[in-house]
Amino acid sequence: MTYNFDEIIPRENTDCVKFDLKKQLFGSDDVIPMWVADMDFKTPDFIVDAIKNRVDHPIYGYPIKPESYFTSQIDWMKERHQWDVQKEWIRFCQGVVPALNLIVHAYSEPGDKIIVQPPVYFPFFSAIKNNKRVQIDNQLVCKNGKYSIDFKDLDKKIDAKTRLLFLCHPHNPGGKSWSVKELIRLTEICLKKDVLIVSDEIHSDLILPGHKHIPTASISEESANRVITCIAPSKTFNIAGLGTSSVIISNPELRKKFDEIMEKIHIGMGNIFAITASIAAYTHGKTWLNEVIEYIQGNIDLVIDFCSSNIPKIIPMIPEATYLVWLNCKQLGLSDQELKKFMIEKVKVGFNDGPMFGAGGEGYQRMNVGCPRSVVKEALKRLEKAVKELT
Repeated sequence: MTYNFDEIIPRENTDCVKFDLKKQLFGSDDVIPMWVADMDFKTPDFIVDAIKNRVDHPIYGYPIKPESYFTSQIDWMKERHQWDVQKEWIRFCQGVVPALNLIVHAYSEPGDKIIVQPPVYFPFFSAIKNNKRVQIDNQLVCKNGKYSIDFKDLDKKIDAKTRLLFLCHPHNPGGKSWSVKELIRLTEICLKKDVLIVSDEIHSDLILPGHKHIPTASISEESANRVITCIAPSKTFNIAGLGTSSVIISNPELRKKFDEIMEKIHIGMGNIFAITASIAAYTHGKTWLNEVIEYIQGNIDLVIDFCSSNIPKIIPMIPEATYLVWLNCKQLGLSDQELKKFMIEKVKVGFNDGPMFGAGGEGYQRMNVGCPRSVVKEALKRLEKAVKELT
């Protein structure tokens, strides 16, 4: 491989959420942090070099987005996902989570209903609650170790007050990349009921070998008119701290409403270094991404094989995308509070606690394997030892 993903990069004392909040979040500095979704690999050199080059010019005034900001994304989406995106569809935002909150304001009113499909990325919940909208759960069904959408339940729960559906695609925490068939059925229901689909596709570049990402808006022209897509280079290239994402809206009327919200808050300008990093990532990132995906798949295979051979009571959901592994720990026979305490105090690994992802998250833990393989091996050894002592 061209890049060394085995290298351990110390992250303590860098004002880093993942490492420097260990004591605050887990009550101990003695845990391996495998929770928040950023990676412990070096940000790719072509991004670092682009930022350094911009830093060398000593004036950091108000930026514009050059043509390359748009063409790099357009070319990337075309090559990677076979989706023809036009320049006028792309809007900058400081991140996907800010974008979700802005979308809530643009397309709904307090008291309106927004559908989520738990267990799912928990900032969906806060974007609804904090903006005084009503959360409606269309809970995913777990069958044969895979999640599927309960379309009958979805159809039944949409009413005249329902404005939006938040779709996590690929799914976090389960790693499911929704199929064409599933996306067609979903869009059919939402089109019929006049519900906008907000497709969070932040993990769409991290598709594992043998699988494919289908952008929700690419299903048909009809669906494109009712889908708002959120993407970002942040998860893909490990630059979450730079705060950059894009909201892609092909429908001009919907785009106008989003622009009005952005103009009211005046946050569309962006950050010089985020713009620079985005251009570099989407222009030069193909080889690095292919290699990091191969490495992540190796880490995932390690987790699956190790659990099967040594900790059969813990059953990983096999992901199709992301560097996140959803661990079914129900056979340990612990309550959610006991499981959380067990992982922190006995295993000494800091995972994301399943219930925070909503209904259906009970008995699960989310493991982040976007790190050197030696870290994954150490975490698995700790887990094996603690489970044996437990039983």
